[in-house]
Amino acid sequence: MAKKVIWITGASSGIGKALALKFANENWSVAISARRENVLKEISESSENIKSFPLDVTDKTKCKEVFEQIKSHYGDVDICFFSTGTWNPKKEKDIDVEQIENVFKVNFFGTVNSIKAVEDYFKNKNSGIITIVSSIAGYRGLPNSTGYGPSKSALNNLAESLYFDFGRHNVRICLVSPGFIKTPMTDKNDFKMPFLKTSEFAADKIYDGLINKNNFEIHFPKELTLTLKLFSILPSKIYFYLVKKLTKFQKKN
Repeated sequence: MAKKVIWITGASSGIGKALALKFANENWSVAISARRENVLKEISESSENIKSFPLDVTDKTKCKEVFEQIKSHYGDVDICFFSTGTWNPKKEKDIDVEQIENVFKVNFFGTVNSIKAVEDYFKNKNSGIITIVSSIAGYRGLPNSTGYGPSKSALNNLAESLYFDFGRHNVRICLVSPGFIKTPMTDKNDFKMPFLKTSEFAADKIYDGLINKNNFEIHFPKELTLTLKLFSILPSKIYFYLVKKLTKFQKKN
C-alpha cells in the first residue's frame, strides 16, 4: 500500500521541521520546502521518508513548479501544510512600511501563492486537506505588532473564506493557531512568553488535529488560546483595558 503524502513549507526549522519529522516517523512520505537548501538537505538525510524541494514561497511561478515536481515524484498528495512565516520584533514597534510589506509578502502572500499552486489539483481530486498556519496574534490587535499580527489576522479571514470555497469540493481547510512555541522566530522575543511549549509539542497537537479530528481550527496550548478566544469576543473597551494591564502598557510623554 502506497504511503500517504504531505507537503510542508517553512520546514527548515521550528514547527514545520518538527512536523516533518513527526509525519515521517508515522511512516508518511514527506515533501519539505523552504529557502535554505542546505538545512533541508540535512533534514531529508535524517529520514528515508523525507525528500527536499527547495522553494521561496514569494515566487508564484516557483510555487507551481515545485508542486508539479512533488506530484511527479509521489503521484499523489494528501495534505498540504503551509507554515512559512517571518517576524522581526525590533521593527514592529513603529510603522515601518517596508517591514510590513515584507511580512505580508512572506506570511500572507507566500501562503496565497502556495494555495494557488495546489488549488486546481485538490478541487479536481475532491479530497484532501489544505492547512494554513496562523497565530494567536491574529485573534485581535496587540501592542508592538504592526505587521505580524495583521498578516496573521488576514490569514484567519482567508482560511474562513476558503473553507466555503474548497468545501464545495470536499476539501478540508484547516487553520492552525499556535500559542508561544520555542522556535528560532520566537527566540527573538524580548518578553516573557506564557505557556511556552516545544515545537515537538506543537507537532503532536497538529498531527492529532489533522489525522484524528475534523475541526476547522487546531489551537494550542489550550490554557492560553481559550483565554484569548474569550478576549476576542469582549467589547473593545474591556479588551483594551485588560491588554493594557497584562502588558503593562504605558503612554509615552
